[in-house]
Amino acid sequence: MDMDITDIPLFAMLKSRMGYLTERQKVIAQNVANADTPRYQPQDLKPYSFQSHMAAAVSQSGPMSVAVTNPMHIAHTATSPNPPGVKSRKLADTETTLDGNSVVLEDEMLKLTDTRMNYDAAVGFYQKSLNLLRMATRAPGH
Repeated sequence: MDMDITDIPLFAMLKSRMGYLTERQKVIAQNVANADTPRYQPQDLKPYSFQSHMAAAVSQSGPMSVAVTNPMHIAHTATSPNPPGVKSRKLADTETTLDGNSVVLEDEMLKLTDTRMNYDAAVGFYQKSLNLLRMATRAPGH
């Protein structure tokens, strides 16, 4: 009987976290791509929650995606509906241009950097955990 590595809770959590960070990067990239789209409101994912992502993985058969809500937006290749975790965000101090666009590129770049650092940390933890498993499965003295 073969065991899938994602059957181990630690690896399942890391896989879920890396999937979330990948989707967040896509949403941020879409915001940057639409920085000049009139009336475009930037999107973001809800903060990561392991419990909510495990529940979503059970109830949802496909990956998360972002829906195109305006034909003037850059088309997204996803076929599934807008996931519940993606939302329009408008803060009180958000800068809005005269054409109604409220994407602030500096904010998006900060979020992108944060997302990348979190992803790199998750990959590093995943690799270290794999190395521990390999070491634990070696015969003594090898």
